[in-house]
Amino acid sequence: MIDTRHYNFAFLDEGSKREIRRSILKAVAIPGYQVPFGSRELPIGRGWGTGGIQITLSIIGKEDILKVIDQGNDDSVNAVNIKKLVQECTDVEVTTDSERATVIQSRHRIPEIPMRNDQILVLQVPTPEPLRIVEAKESVTKKMHAEAEYSGMWLSLFEDLTRYGKISISSEYPVMVEDRYVTNPSPIPRYDNRKLNDSDTLYLFGAGREKKIYAIPPHTKVVSMCFEDVPFQTEDFDGKCCRLCGATGVYLDELIDENGNKVYECNDTGYCKKRRERKKAGKTKEEERV
Repeated sequence: MIDTRHYNFAFLDEGSKREIRRSILKAVAIPGYQVPFGSRELPIGRGWGTGGIQITLSIIGKEDILKVIDQGNDDSVNAVNIKKLVQECTDVEVTTDSERATVIQSRHRIPEIPMRNDQILVLQVPTPEPLRIVEAKESVTKKMHAEAEYSGMWLSLFEDLTRYGKISISSEYPVMVEDRYVTNPSPIPRYDNRKLNDSDTLYLFGAGREKKIYAIPPHTKVVSMCFEDVPFQTEDFDGKCCRLCGATGVYLDELIDENGNKVYECNDTGYCKKRRERKKAGKTKEEERV
């Protein structure tokens, strides 16, 4: 059991958690809108996902099961240390199985297995303002959002298209939420943008350094910004599969093996591990029948 003599459950004081939860409720009520909040100090460096951690610490309960992902990996330095922080001040169960988890905190990926409506995905966001690439001043971007003045973003996409023959944005590809707010989906790859639209789960986005929280509630319309004659395209993995579990139709990492050949592995390590375990269990049962 955790020792609560030195700190509160989930580290943050109850007043801070209530304030963050109120900001979350407002964000859910206005999908895609960036809600300012009083970002707290945490025993972890800014840039390591303090916004996401504050959301997780504010919503997690004693019965929750936590999963933490860093660019698809369950065992990176970022993921391991966040899990340690949350577990040591809550004593909640942690897992690498996205189907068992009730709260998933992620940096740069959405799990491959579709999430359910009894789960919450918390995404860490370094730069929540999608209009920052066209306007540096916060006061101006706020006015642009209020007036739905997104011509600068459309112009930026068009310039990118004319320069490279395609829209070259690989991550943080801007999306339109409920035909109203242009939103940064966090640094997820374009491949994951489609998972935001009409999803069963609640997506919460936290930016600690920028002091912003926003949300995409379940069954919300989310469309990646594109032109009518130039449709939105994701990364192409046709004809490729994971060398470990054989998965296709998932986001893959390109690697070079010991012989200098290109090989591919599932980016979502938890998903890959689970597929291999299931295949192994199926083989064992088959052998038992024989």
